[in-house]
Amino acid sequence: MRRWLLLVALSGVLRAETVLALPFFNHTASANLDWIGESIAETLRDAMAPEGVLVLDREDRLEAYRRLSLRSGAELTHASIFKIGESLDASLVIYGYYELSSNTTLKITARILDIQHTRQGPEFSASGAMADLASLEYRVGWQVLQQLHWKSASQEEFLKARPPVRLDAVESYVRGLLASTPEQRHVFFTRAARLDEHYSQPCFQLGKIYWEKKDYKIAAGWLERVSNPDPHYLEAQFFLGLCRYNMADFVGAEQCFQTVAESVPLNEVYADLGAAQSRLNQSEAALGSFRKALEGDSGDPDYHFNVGYTLWRAKHYDEAVESLRAVVERNPSDSEATALLGRALKKEGPRPGDPRSEARERLKTNYEEAAFRQLQAELGK
Repeated sequence: MRRWLLLVALSGVLRAETVLALPFFNHTASANLDWIGESIAETLRDAMAPEGVLVLDREDRLEAYRRLSLRSGAELTHASIFKIGESLDASLVIYGYYELSSNTTLKITARILDIQHTRQGPEFSASGAMADLASLEYRVGWQVLQQLHWKSASQEEFLKARPPVRLDAVESYVRGLLASTPEQRHVFFTRAARLDEHYSQPCFQLGKIYWEKKDYKIAAGWLERVSNPDPHYLEAQFFLGLCRYNMADFVGAEQCFQTVAESVPLNEVYADLGAAQSRLNQSEAALGSFRKALEGDSGDPDYHFNVGYTLWRAKHYDEAVESLRAVVERNPSDSEATALLGRALKKEGPRPGDPRSEARERLKTNYEEAAFRQLQAELGK
């Protein structure tokens, strides 16, 4: 819900071109193959996002379906497709259908709806063996990039960078996305990861599942398997950094946050990078990272706290007072900041072994790469 609200808030300001891939419609004779439509949508996103195209997430699309009272998986009218794209402020919507002949040959047909100019592009398609579904979907993804006049590698190079995935692994992964319970999702994602050890998408999902359970060791093991150019790579690195931080591997955490910051300089990434550097007693580097987070969002009291706390530990009391006062002004009920402010005013430094003064850095666990990419595109950077 937080992502949805953020995107809605930005939609009135941003006009960067965004693309929405809908689940393709099942024109086969078997309802048991409905999962393929979701698979195509996911693969199209995975094909486009690493190329720099702004592609809306599945979460955003599902929220739009709920708001418009549309049943996920149903074949939509042209008007409904337009409404979904319009509700998400998408510029382009990719949709289509798939059909199976002789039970072995799959044909995927796609088209692109231009929401901004209210026009529809021509159909284009790809066909091949059902067993080669993943490669077939990426072929469609490459064609989409060509339709968008996006600079990309040749089709041969494009497919070479995206190794084929076993059909049963893809099916298990998509059924995991569609599953209604956490237990079912876990079973399907685990099966997908085991069926194809190079398939990183289920590893990301499993990493997030264990992160939410606070089982940091197992979560880290799965997140380490998410490779580039998986579109979730940077997000996986962010949560891997948080897992390592919680396991007291601050060197590993710093490396992860540095990797993310180099590509996506989000405030929350700098805040967590600063926390890792602080635990490594790199006070100057930590202060620099905390200040970058604060520059990005001066309204967040946690960013002021981290700066004030670091200055206080360094015995720069006057500067610490200024930052800690900013915390209390924004959140008068913050008892920790209030107590620390009192100690800074008295020029009373940290005491070794005092839990009230050690390891008090505040982490951020939100990750808003999509909003950053949208803003970056709008500014033409």
